[in-house]
Amino acid sequence: MEILFWILMFLVFYAYLGYGILLFFLVRIKRIFKGKPAIANPNYEPEVTLFVAAYNEKDYVDDKVNNSFSLDYPQNKVKQVWVTDGSDDGTPDLLKKYANKGVEVYHTPERGGKIGAMNRGMDFVKTPIVIFSDGNTMLGKESIRRIVNLFSNPTVGCVSGEKRIYDKSGAAATEGIYWKYESTLKKWDAELYSVVGAAGELFAVRTKLFQKVEKDTLLDDFIISLRIAMQGYTIQYDPEAYAIEAPSANVKEELKRKVRIAAGGIQSIIRLKPLLNLFKYGTLSFQYISHRVLRWTIAPISLPIIFLLNLWLAYVNGFNNFDNLYTLLFYGQILFYAMALLGWYLENKKIKVKLLYIPYYFLVMNYAVWMGIKRYFKGQQSVNWERAKRG
Repeated sequence: MEILFWILMFLVFYAYLGYGILLFFLVRIKRIFKGKPAIANPNYEPEVTLFVAAYNEKDYVDDKVNNSFSLDYPQNKVKQVWVTDGSDDGTPDLLKKYANKGVEVYHTPERGGKIGAMNRGMDFVKTPIVIFSDGNTMLGKESIRRIVNLFSNPTVGCVSGEKRIYDKSGAAATEGIYWKYESTLKKWDAELYSVVGAAGELFAVRTKLFQKVEKDTLLDDFIISLRIAMQGYTIQYDPEAYAIEAPSANVKEELKRKVRIAAGGIQSIIRLKPLLNLFKYGTLSFQYISHRVLRWTIAPISLPIIFLLNLWLAYVNGFNNFDNLYTLLFYGQILFYAMALLGWYLENKKIKVKLLYIPYYFLVMNYAVWMGIKRYFKGQQSVNWERAKRG
């Protein structure tokens, strides 16, 4: 039991913190032998298409289009393609007023989900690079330029931008902390070899490398980007190419999003089975397993097992034996889960305490994986997004 306990403890630690520590050292070792990555070519300015798959986004249309016009990139080299399939709130009609400014709108009354809109809309993209972003996210002024610069390297097949949360209170603060940590891991992943999946809020691909994905795909950005990486190209990352989004209104709303992501994660692992082959994909497989697969499978399943094993080991060694490591670890777990429970209670009372949100948010993420696994295998997760309410 002790051996199993420590193996599972190591896997959980490695999935959430250990990989980041290892990555830190691997990147620095690489710098010793190869130096820092070469600076991208700032004069590289190909034509690009800004692609938005929008469903009932009338409240954001004007801001989004005007934001796109304000970006620091030659406007004669920027096309806009909006696919509004299924929208019934007037989104397509609002976009028509921008037709004389180069905004193309494609609409059918049937709702086929985001991936259906992307698959259909890509037939209308003629530029060498296409940049995907959500209808309710605004892009940083230099986002296009910074993304395109990375494509000056012919080995780059996909570029991921960053999701930024503009509110710093409550759920937003915790969500923001999580994304800051993820951003750091992405920078190190990219420097070591490749980012493991792109952020759906903002990512770009070489148009010729885009492969239409299955209509029931839940994580389109993840599947699209990693299939490009499996072709031998890298996924790079620039945190200064960013999309700004309001935070989830609360952790419960964030849970809806994470359950879908978790269901999509299981689906992705199944559909990207060849990527588990370390002998074929080498560093990419190592990064994929360490950064994604363990978090979506082994780590969440390990948590309740660790608790039960620790309970038994503390019982065997004596609950009052505070000189015993297993007893101390058991009470540490009790404290952690108590803090999470208190965080949940205060969340329901509309009281936000960041210290308590960290364990609460951690458990919400792992609970979401359990729910996502259940929903995926029961076929309960719709391909259509149910948007989380934003604060």
